[in-house]
This record gives sequence, structure tokens and C-alpha cells, in this order.
Amino acid sequence: MKIYNGIDMVEIERFFRLKPAILKRFIQRVLTCAEQAEVGGSMEKLAGKFAAKEAAAKALGCGIGEMKWVDIEILSDVNGRPEIRFHNVAENIITRLRVIHKSVSISHTQSQAIAMVILLGE
Repeated sequence: MKIYNGIDMVEIERFFRLKPAILKRFIQRVLTCAEQAEVGGSMEKLAGKFAAKEAAAKALGCGIGEMKWVDIEILSDVNGRPEIRFHNVAENIITRLRVIHKSVSISHTQSQAIAMVILLGE
């Protein structure tokens, strides 16, 4: 069994400091439509999803350059627990790594969001 993991922390304040037009473009580039609906106007949720995507890219070992932000999707299940989904290039990578289990955890304080992703491969 092989373990791939990544962790990332984001300052929530950085999203509050962005000009509205820049924030809007950032959200459209980084989040899927479903993620945008979950985030609404919450900077805490935005920071958490962004941190989770960064952590996932680290776990995949490739960074975002090889794939797009929307190739990694973080959505909540019916109980509010985050789930991670991979699409396109990211899906090809997890297939190559033979990932059989994926886990994501997100937490935040008033000032910071942190996320960890663990992938188990055969």
C-alpha cells in the first residue's frame, strides 16, 4: 500500500482584501459551479476549498501546472463532510497511482483555513 498526502494552509483575510472583480475571476477559475454554489459568499468556505485543492495537488505530486483547478472538486456530502472528486488530468493521475481510497479534511479558525488530503494507492 502506498500513501500520498498533502497539506495546505491559507489565510482567509487574503480573500477579503481582493477587489471584487479579481475575486470573481479567481472563483470562476478555481471553483466548479457546484463548489461556487456551496461557497456562496463565505470567505471561510472559499479558503477551505482552496486549501483542499492545494493539498490534493501536493498529494498527487504534480502541482496545478499539469492540471486545472477544476480538475479537483471539493463538495460536501449530506452531513456536511467534505468529499474529494477528481476529473480530467487529475483523474488520470489517480488512475496511474492506483488510488483506492481518498480522504480530505478541512478546518478553519477566524483567520486561517487548513486542509489535508490522503490518498491510498495499491
